[in-house]
Formats: sequence, C-alpha cells, structure tokens
Amino acid sequence: MTSDRPRTSLLGTTALLFEAPGETTLETQRRIWAMAHEAAGFSGVREAVPGMNNLILAFAEPPRRREEIEQRLVELWNVVEPLPIAGRCIDLPVTYGGETGPHMADVVEHTGMSVDEIVERHSAPTYTVFALGSHPGYCYLGGMDGRIATPRRKVPVLRIPGGAVSIGGSQTGVSASDGPSGWNTIGSTQVAFFDVNRSPPALLQPGDSIRFRVVRVLR
Repeated sequence: MTSDRPRTSLLGTTALLFEAPGETTLETQRRIWAMAHEAAGFSGVREAVPGMNNLILAFAEPPRRREEIEQRLVELWNVVEPLPIAGRCIDLPVTYGGETGPHMADVVEHTGMSVDEIVERHSAPTYTVFALGSHPGYCYLGGMDGRIATPRRKVPVLRIPGGAVSIGGSQTGVSASDGPSGWNTIGSTQVAFFDVNRSPPALLQPGDSIRFRVVRVLR
C-alpha cells in the first residue's frame, strides 16, 4: 500500500533517506530534483543524491539534529516547485535481438507481441532520466510503454555487458558497465555511459532524455 506521507530514515550514521509519497512519476521526480538542489545547501550536507522517488543526504559527520533536518525536508517537499526539464536529449543507436538481446524471446512470450512490435514500442518514446544509480553512469528511465513491461528475471544473469538495453518490470535502462542483472536484455548500444576521463564521468544527468534509434533487428 502506498503511503500518502513522506518518510525519512537513517542510512548508517552519516546519511538520511527521504522517501516521497505516491507512485514514481515525472512530476514527483522533478520535485525530488528541486529538493536535491535546495538540500545540497543544508549545513553539514556533503552530497544530495536524487533517486527514484527518494532523496539521500550524505553528511560529513553524523547529524546532531536529525529531527530538525527531517522536518525541514518534509516542509520542503510540501512547498517545492517541480524543477523544469532543461536537460539535453541524445539519440542512442541500438541493435535489437540476436546475441545482443538474449532475452527478447522472454519478452515476446510474456507480452504476446512480435519482435517488431516490441522494438517499435520500445523505441517510440522519448525517455527522461529520472535518476542515476545501481552502478556509476546507470540511468533509471521513465516513459516506457506499459504494454511491453516484463517481470524481472527469477534468476539474475551473472554478467551482462556494458551497453546492454534491458527491461525490468515497467522500466527500461542501459547498463553502463559489465555486471550482473535481473533485467531482460533485448538489445545493445556502443555508447559509453561512464568514462572516468570525461568531465563529468557520467554521460547523462537527471532531467536529460534518451531516444532509442533502431540500427537493426537481429532474428
């Protein structure tokens, strides 16, 4: 059951988690982004990190007045104006199916759609970067067509390559580096989402957008 009130809790001794009420929507994320901008200026805050429907405040040392900070966050949530979307939009060339999309068949089976229908529906929207997380450079994207939503895998895959384009539940994303995943990989891109020699290292930031451009579909 979804709460209609914000929640706060400690993460260890030097971080505080704020959880917004309601479902994850673009409007909610825009308020989270705005809160991050404001909260970054709180005394003692080392970093304000927007997440999916939440905000983490990392402190240089354990906060002494936790209750005051929590109340300040709740008050900020109630008055903050959603941050305008002013990010950039990039086209992402994607090869769908075949060896690059080893779980396409599972999405086909779950949705009852053809490969072409899935590719069409996956590549049609412009996706907004809601948050960064999971691993450096990884983007949580909003805007996927709910008709191609597919449950996460019961047994995670131990390694998928960087650039893997996957569906997990009602979300889609692109892996920024090699690693394990419980999502369904349906394609891949050669674009690097994280590069330590780049400034900033992450290719995209919350508020930016992605369009998946179909390069080819492998059978």
